[in-house]
Parts: sequence; structure tokens; C-alpha cells
Amino acid sequence: MPDAQSKRKVGSQIIEISVNGERHEISVKPRHTLVEVLREKLGLTGTKDGCEQGVCGVCTVLLEGRPVLACITLALECHGKEVRTVEGLAQGETLSVVQQAFLDQGAVQCGFCTPGMLMSVTALLEKNANPSLPEIKKALEGNLCRCTGYNAIVAAVQQAAGQGVKPVMQ
Repeated sequence: MPDAQSKRKVGSQIIEISVNGERHEISVKPRHTLVEVLREKLGLTGTKDGCEQGVCGVCTVLLEGRPVLACITLALECHGKEVRTVEGLAQGETLSVVQQAFLDQGAVQCGFCTPGMLMSVTALLEKNANPSLPEIKKALEGNLCRCTGYNAIVAAVQQAAGQGVKPVMQ
């Protein structure tokens, strides 16, 4: 493995980052965002790049267990930290409880918002295994769904939380 100095490009810094449990040393420029590093340097394209302004939530990943917007998080801020992306949810071919609930409830329409939604829901349920409806809505308020699939998404969160599915609409 080349030493850090030989990996470093002019105007760049080497960061160490753990993504989905795998450690990486990556050369980044100060302006590189986390979403750029994930998609372009690590090939993890499940994290989407939507608005590039921190508004839509499609780029949500977990940084040290907290949901963050990867499009406005500088890669340098992630040095020495753990990042979990949508690729890190499933265990091999077995979907996570949240992923399975999204499928069961038809909460995946066009799918563009889905990775960010999955990460926000995962963070919520890891912190609060039995969230109330207002808590679910609060956790999802930074994630926009252009297909307006919110009822199915809320039902999926309730299923994943073990609350059963409560009809939101007739």
C-alpha cells in the first residue's frame, strides 16, 4: 500500500473514513462533499445527489449514527468517523427490517427519495424503537418525496417499529 504522502494530490488531504464498516484512506480537496466521496471515489451510488443544497434529504446518510445531509457535509468533517449508507443496511441478500417494510407497504414509488428515507427511518428506530406518529413525521420532515408517497412511508415506519399498520387513509 502506498504511503499517505504518495497518495496525496496537490491541494488535497488524506482522510480516513469508515464506510459501512470498511476503512478507507481517501485523498480529498477541501471543497469535496461527503456525497461526492461516496459516489465518485467509493462507487456507492445508493446515496443520491438531489438538490445539492441540503433541502431534499435524498442524500441522507448516518454519520456516527446521526442522519446528516451528505451534499452539505464536507468530506474533511468525516475524518476518523463512521458513515453508514443505504448499501450498509442489508445483510447480504437479507433486507433490513426497514427496507422490507418499505417493500411490504409499497413505500417505494419512483425510488429516488428512498435511500434518504431509509436512512432517516433507520436512525429514528435505532434511537426510538416505538415512535409515535408525530415522532415519525418529525424524523421524516427533512426528506421530500416527489411522488407524495408519505402515507405508505409512514405505514412502513410503523410496520418496522412493530406497531402494526394503522390505516392513514381510507
